[in-house]
Parts: sequence; structure tokens; C-alpha cells
Amino acid sequence: MTKVKICGITSEQDALMAVDAGADALGFVFFDKSPRFIGVEAAARIIEKLPPFVQVVGLFVNEDLDVVNSTADCCGLDIVQLHGEESPEFCRLVRRRVMKAFRVRGPESLTPLADYRVAAYLLDAYSPHAYGGTGEVFDWECAIAAKQQGRVVLAGGLTPENIAAAVTRVQPYGVDVSSGVEASPGKKDPDKVRRFIQLAKHPHPI
Repeated sequence: MTKVKICGITSEQDALMAVDAGADALGFVFFDKSPRFIGVEAAARIIEKLPPFVQVVGLFVNEDLDVVNSTADCCGLDIVQLHGEESPEFCRLVRRRVMKAFRVRGPESLTPLADYRVAAYLLDAYSPHAYGGTGEVFDWECAIAAKQQGRVVLAGGLTPENIAAAVTRVQPYGVDVSSGVEASPGKKDPDKVRRFIQLAKHPHPI
């Protein structure tokens, strides 16, 4: 069954709602240029309230290694998601499992994957304007090809309307959604979250 990460959590209410809806992981954005940015202390307070068996993911973009590791320790992160131009060596020095994000323009964007030994590859749509959360979709054939390198987490423009098709076509290890289940940047829509998770885990209704 496909794992589901709800990213861009900024409130305890949204965090607990997503968990109750069946989310396997929650993402917290520690990138201050994002509209979904959350501070370390605020994130730690939310994470303290989470039940067991929910994975906590921290998203960073070209951040100093010491900051990544200290934030992971402070918040008790399970996974570090690196969304910038971080090198394979940088990933090896992170004191958590790493999910490395790659912004896909086309098949050529997959070439660097072989250099990274990480827990999973997150594939997002390329945008010159942002590192993620743009709501744009890329060619899912690239995600299918990337599975040869390891576990793939599919992101980029996923919504309750297209998630069943995405999961059926790509059969990824997991999916990651942020803007596709929001009422506004950083504020989740409970109905969209529930529908998204249900369709991601059960794309073929019985």
C-alpha cells in the first residue's frame, strides 16, 4: 500500500487531522522562503503531540549541515528531506535517514540519482520560481524509470483528482502532497486531505 506524506504542516490541528485521516508521515518546512515555513520551536511543540508510528520529516533547502542536524535532534525528526543542491557527501553526513528531492524537467534529471545512496528519492516538478509546493506536474514516465535506482516518492501537482491515476500508473513507494490538499498556503483542507489519502491507498474502489 502506498505511503502518504502530508507536507507543509504549520499547526497542531492540521497535524492531528492528517494523522487521523491516515497519513503515514508529516512534513515540516524549515525553509524560510516558503509560505509553509515553520520555526524549530513551533514544529517541536506540534511533534510532541503526535501519536507513535507517524514518521516526522523535516524539509531543508541548501541549509548548513550543523543546522540540519541540530534541528533534527531538537525536533526528533525521523527523516531529513533535502530539497536543494545538496551533494552526496552532504547527505552522508546527515544524522538521519535522508530523502533527497530532485526537480524533474525530463529524463536527464534522473542522471544524478545513481550518485546518491539515500532512503528514497523524492521526485518533484521543476520550477524556476520555487523548490517545491508549486502544484505543477511532471512526466510520470520519469518516475517509473527512476524506480530502477531505488524507492521513489512521487510529488508535484498531486491532488485528490489525479492521485488515483498517479498511484496506478507509477506504483511509487510513497506520495507527497502539500498545495494539492490546502485551503490556503500552510492551511490544510480536511476534506481534501481525507479524500487524497483514501484514494492514494485505495486507487481501485472495491
